[in-house]
Amino acid sequence: MQRIISLIATLSLILASSSLSQITVIKAGRLIEPKSGSVLANQIILVDGSRVKAVGSNVSIPRDATVIDLSKHTVLPGLIDCHTHILLQPEDEGAIPPIITKSQAFRTVQGVAAARKDLEAGFTTLRDVDSEGAGFADVAIRDAINQGIIPGPRLLVAADALTITAGHMNLEGINPDIQVPDPAMLTDSRDAMIAAVRRVVKYGADLVKVYATGRTSQINPVTMEPLCTFSKEDIELIVNEAKRWGKDVASHAYGGQGAKNSVLAGVRSVEHGMMLDDETLKLMVERGTYWCPTLCVYIAETPLGMTEMRKRIIPLHKETFQKAMRMGVKIAFGTDVGAYEHGTSAREFVKMVEYGMRPIDAIRSATITASELIRMEKEIGTIEPGKYADIIATDGNPADDIKALTRVVFVMKEGKVYKGMKD
Repeated sequence: MQRIISLIATLSLILASSSLSQITVIKAGRLIEPKSGSVLANQIILVDGSRVKAVGSNVSIPRDATVIDLSKHTVLPGLIDCHTHILLQPEDEGAIPPIITKSQAFRTVQGVAAARKDLEAGFTTLRDVDSEGAGFADVAIRDAINQGIIPGPRLLVAADALTITAGHMNLEGINPDIQVPDPAMLTDSRDAMIAAVRRVVKYGADLVKVYATGRTSQINPVTMEPLCTFSKEDIELIVNEAKRWGKDVASHAYGGQGAKNSVLAGVRSVEHGMMLDDETLKLMVERGTYWCPTLCVYIAETPLGMTEMRKRIIPLHKETFQKAMRMGVKIAFGTDVGAYEHGTSAREFVKMVEYGMRPIDAIRSATITASELIRMEKEIGTIEPGKYADIIATDGNPADDIKALTRVVFVMKEGKVYKGMKD
């Protein structure tokens, strides 16, 4: 009798799992294939559960499949933004940082809303590089997304970043008699650096973020040399400790010695890098270091925000970006969204093309190259059998008009539709 009950239970589980399997067919009017740069007409994408099962012009459509007609749109892989801050909002860029003005609970609520906006803008994966003083709230949001509690992109998070006393992500102008936490971990000794890496690993970070140069106000206005905050040996220590736990290191580095130290020490990516010199760019090519340029974040949206330092940074950033393209640096799409409005990251594509990048290469930066940076190239970055069904569609063809990426009309992540036509 017990054996019969066990058999019935097993059959019930099999039937239940079968009923959960759903076949979806997407009819794509145009399909961008980032690897080849081809734009294919009238393609069929067969999605089985969370994965792509087949792609082509002659794919058979199962009788019981859900059909999504995107024949009037351009379809491409879900986008990847490799430099984001879901726990940061534009108003947090003022004189008083959010660690002073907002509770961590409130910032988490804002982060939940931000994650949804970024997903609906077509970004199915984000690398979030620093919780900006919100502790491990990014880990909580990531886990909530993974468990299906809230909608959002696939998140890889850094939690608290490493800096030094008086460097970047320190509170300024605070009464020293009042104990107020800084937005990043102050690591002024080698022991503190190792402990900081272990701390973020312990509490669930996917990567480690280090501030290898100071903030923009610490750029020498005469030489334009950024403040170098960690030595090459310091960063090597951080990289090696992170590697021991299977984690990569992202380095905030505007240029100068701090950027060079980062590359020589073996970081996975350099963030911002608006003043990278030729020697450092050459080292990045030789060592395969990725670069997330974050072009738009330094271009203020109002005249009041356009400081003299920003005015000097912008042309240097453009020049560096063009040099990096010519030299063959691996440019991965990154925006610093959060410093400006979530859901508007696609403006970065427009600036990249304005600075001379071909539209298809801009698309590659947010698909193929970005997936390689985060070591997920076998799972995402293209629409092909076996990979996650991260699929978006635009009004217009971004291979011809990059601004089409600001007009995302359909978003699917892991086979589930979050925006657009569901039947």
